[in-house]
Amino acid sequence: MELEFESKYEINRTAEFIISKSFTRIALQFPDDLLKDSTKVVSALKSKTRLLTDREIRFFVMADTTYGSCCIDEVGALHIDAECVVHYGQTCLSPTSVLPAFFVFGKASINVSSCVKHLIDYASKSDKPIMILYGLEYAHVIPHIQEEIGLSKTESQLKLSVANVLCSFISPSKDPRESMEHPRPYSESDSSDSLSSSRSYRLGGLTWDLPEGSKIEDYLLFWIGSDSSAFANVVLTFNGCDIVRYDAEEDSLVMEFYQQRRILKRRYYLVEKAKDANIIGILVGTLGVAGYLHMIHHMQALISAAGKKSYILAMGRPNPAKLANFPECDVFIYISCAQTALLDSKEFMSPVITPFEANLAYSTGSEWTGAYLMHFQDVINSVKSESEAHSGSEEPRFSFFQGGYVEDHKSIDQAKNGEEDTGEAVTLVQAAEKALQLKGNDHNSLTKQTAAKSGPEYFLSRAYRGLEINSENTLPEPYIVGRSGKASGYKHE
Repeated sequence: MELEFESKYEINRTAEFIISKSFTRIALQFPDDLLKDSTKVVSALKSKTRLLTDREIRFFVMADTTYGSCCIDEVGALHIDAECVVHYGQTCLSPTSVLPAFFVFGKASINVSSCVKHLIDYASKSDKPIMILYGLEYAHVIPHIQEEIGLSKTESQLKLSVANVLCSFISPSKDPRESMEHPRPYSESDSSDSLSSSRSYRLGGLTWDLPEGSKIEDYLLFWIGSDSSAFANVVLTFNGCDIVRYDAEEDSLVMEFYQQRRILKRRYYLVEKAKDANIIGILVGTLGVAGYLHMIHHMQALISAAGKKSYILAMGRPNPAKLANFPECDVFIYISCAQTALLDSKEFMSPVITPFEANLAYSTGSEWTGAYLMHFQDVINSVKSESEAHSGSEEPRFSFFQGGYVEDHKSIDQAKNGEEDTGEAVTLVQAAEKALQLKGNDHNSLTKQTAAKSGPEYFLSRAYRGLEINSENTLPEPYIVGRSGKASGYKHE
């Protein structure tokens, strides 16, 4: 039992890594479902490191992360002056900005023979080559699956390919623009910035290469794992591919992904709705993924070029109650890692979109071709190519929600909007009394003013309505003496 526990959490490999890097203050980041084993992991690491070195090594357990548990919580680790973060459980393998990170994916149980049997049976019915993808918790069984496929002598007949784990250790990059995408496992150089010419793919902590002249749409994707956020990204990103999922817990194949396909329709609806927004809130969903600050600045420039107003909001994990405090925002852009960026905003007052969807909504002449990008660098590269292709004059576009053509280009007055923020804020303070006055007897004018171009303008356009104001009787009512005493027993009771 003890050996199984040490194997699951890779105690020996983690201790050897800590000793080899001469770290003395280690932050251990656990998701909620693994937090119960944190004390045993710390005890096992202490015992192992004492056998390997005489230096005193301190371990700190981080539980409740500010953002998604799949990302490295660098802010929490820096509070305890940690030199490195050891991350346990599901991860997006997003590059870090400051601290190095070591990943322990865990080892989920799976019936290798049954998995290979399902794979071969289904692949024999298809004439397409197979690309095997998987959740990182099943990375430990991939060599056994490849071995069993080789023993069956069907690998060459079925044209099977297997994705590789990107890495298990990440060092922060000095240049955030260089580390916005996943770090490369080898010292290969970029031959082109064009996404279409690249044959190397990275998604969900996996990386794989295709032969020259091949396209990912020509492959059948075989996913080993649960219906997780990583799998949802695969379905969205490669929506033109045939996808099959092997559920290890149920020992069965899943081939119907109607709900996942519907997400694409929902995302396209949100893009069209975002085009009519005037005030956009930029939600900071991560402080640890390298390049997040550059992406925020990119979104600000994109929104400003579209003649709209943006506000940056940092509030941890967003929920309907938090975002309801910003009713002036017509839409929110969620800057986060690829696995947490797709936020279901059906219960929110305003929709929440991804940076890629914001590019589609606010870039001149952009059209959705069906491709869906999740990583920061891919999004920025797509904007560069679109801006070069659509550098002409702007034309009115048709709004599905307003039912007519609307003008989106920025006028001269709107161009000065950023310089007049201070003046608008002063105007809001000066006009506070007017903004809180009841405007006549027409109470139907209290609907949301979507034509507001900024936060102060939105609040100034609102009218205040009190509790059952009786306009006929203006005389003050006599005061009434309330109850006295304790709540458990008032006087005169």
